[in-house]
This record gives sequence, C-alpha cells and structure tokens, in this order.
Amino acid sequence: MSMNDLDALEAQSIYILREAFNRLDKIAMLWSIGKDSNVMLWLARKAFFGHVPFPVVHVDTKHKIPEMIEFRDRVAKEWNLPLIIGENTAALAAGMGPHLGRVSCCTALKTDGLKQILGEHGYTGVIAGIRRDEEGTRAKERVFSPRTEEAGWDFKDQPPEFWDQFKTDFAPGTHLRIHPLLAWTELDVWRYIERESIPVVELYFSKNGRRYRSLGCAPCTGSVASTASTVAEIIEELETTKISERSGRAQDQESEDAFERLRAGGYM
Repeated sequence: MSMNDLDALEAQSIYILREAFNRLDKIAMLWSIGKDSNVMLWLARKAFFGHVPFPVVHVDTKHKIPEMIEFRDRVAKEWNLPLIIGENTAALAAGMGPHLGRVSCCTALKTDGLKQILGEHGYTGVIAGIRRDEEGTRAKERVFSPRTEEAGWDFKDQPPEFWDQFKTDFAPGTHLRIHPLLAWTELDVWRYIERESIPVVELYFSKNGRRYRSLGCAPCTGSVASTASTVAEIIEELETTKISERSGRAQDQESEDAFERLRAGGYM
C-alpha cells in the first residue's frame, strides 16, 4: 500500500467523523483501548484540530488486562480526553464473570453496560472502531448503521451505501452506530500507526515469544506466537500470517454464531 492509499483512508475517515458530528445531535466515541480505537481517536483529533469535541466512552468490565487500564488513564490525561468510564455495577456486584459463560458475560458487562451509558446520557449516535476485515459479522455493517431503541442491530435490514454515499437522514429518535474505520484492514491500521507514530498498548509487542493481536478482557483474550517487537516487525509478520486476528478471543469460539448474536444484541 502506498502513502496515497493511507491518505485516502484517512481523508474518508475524517469526512465520516465530521459528517457524524454535523448531522447528529449528541454523539460519543467508544474507546476499547485497542489499536483500532487508538487510531480512531487520532483521526478525531486530526478532524477537529487537536481535540475531541465529544465524550470518549470506555465500558469497564473490571476484567481488562492491567496494562490496558494504565494506558487508558495515561493517554486520557496526555490528550485531555473528555473520558467517561461506565460499568454494569449491578452485574458485577452479582458476581458476573466468564465462569458463567463468555457470551453471557460479554452481554452483561459490555452490551448491557453500554446500553446503560446510552440511556443515562441520551446519545443519538456512537462512533465505534470496527473493521469489515476483522470478523465475518462485521462485514455486514454499514458506516452509518441504524439500531433499534434497545440498541439492537438487524443485519438483514441495512441501508445501501454505494460509492461512499452514506445515508444520514434517519427518522427522529433513530440511534446510530458510526464506523469510520470500516474500510480499513489490520495492515492499514498498523501502517498508519507506523506513519503517524500513534501510541499503542505494549501488549501488542512480543515478549518471551508471544504477543497480542487483539485486546479484550484478560480471561478471554489469548496471545499468539510471535517475535515481532516493533511496529515494522508486526507489519512484516502480518504480510504473511494466516492466523486469524481474533483467534485469541475466546468468546468468538463459544459457538458458531456467538459473535453475530452478541452484535445483534447491541455489542460493540
């Protein structure tokens, strides 16, 4: 990929972010602390001249890898982010965790936790850093994707998006998910991180022959064999690997349609 290709992806994502900010009454950006959402935050700062003009929401499950939380707190302070941290306190108090089933845990701590934040703050749109190439279900998404009042996603009924023409004139009260990175690939993300020197969690880099490709909750996220200890080495590795990006995410393996069911119910 040439730098011109990265420039085109960057320009499209910035356009989507500005369009969402202009068209929707009250929006927020989800921050998972992973590489994609860090790139998305970087793009938002470019789009709005050095600052993020909407809340940055992190849904804390209390099961995140400690390095992720340290990175979140440090970068939020350095970038002066309008950070909102939410959690499903009732589910946590009741002892919810992956031992009760990973899909059940994700639904309670991530999906329901997000729904609580949406209800509390009344956001009409949420910006999320998903990519089509990451997982088959996400390939069915749209850039501006309508949700039900309960944040549910009907993947069989999505608006057409041809030639980068995005439908933004939805009926009043429609909740939207906005996906500015949908056309990016994992390689695009890492090449952009390299070009822009975007900070990422150290867990992505090899230590003792292992590294993380995808970050989530500690009990459900595994590492892969790798010697890539720099961004350049990660790019080189990805150019030849046949291992799935989400191969270390245990909730995806629980059943064939587990991830589709999670997203249909409002998962990020």
